[in-house]
Amino acid sequence: MQDSVTVRMAAPAEQIWGLVSDITNTGKFSPETFAAEWLGGATAPAVGVKFRGHVDRNGWGLKYSTVCRIIASEPGREFAFTVLGPGGMGINTWRYRFEPVEGGTDVTESFQLHTDTLPVRIYWLLAGRSRGKTNVKGMRETLERIKAVVE
Repeated sequence: MQDSVTVRMAAPAEQIWGLVSDITNTGKFSPETFAAEWLGGATAPAVGVKFRGHVDRNGWGLKYSTVCRIIASEPGREFAFTVLGPGGMGINTWRYRFEPVEGGTDVTESFQLHTDTLPVRIYWLLAGRSRGKTNVKGMRETLERIKAVVE
């Protein structure tokens, strides 16, 4: 109930991290999340900060918003957030890792579905294979869009 995609980019890790960690850029890169805004007066990423993402799921017209909490914010190395469900429980964690390599950075985007609740387990049993493929395709598209900007 997790997967990842890595794309090499000819740019420094800190530059790429800056684009990814500014959640107001999300709509420029993600094929599903078309906008995001900081919550609680936040204006920059930090562990514990929350933001709201606006999603057009699968491009089918199912639009909704989710609140997310940043769980890792280390410039040039890692940015991660957890999508929160009812009662503030984590549903899915999205993570970006930045690995400097000669001539640029390997950027890995990953997701991990939290399977500690019955509704999430049932969802994954019914739609997991299809959703997993969609997530991998979306992560690759996101990373390629970021690459086009930084290169």
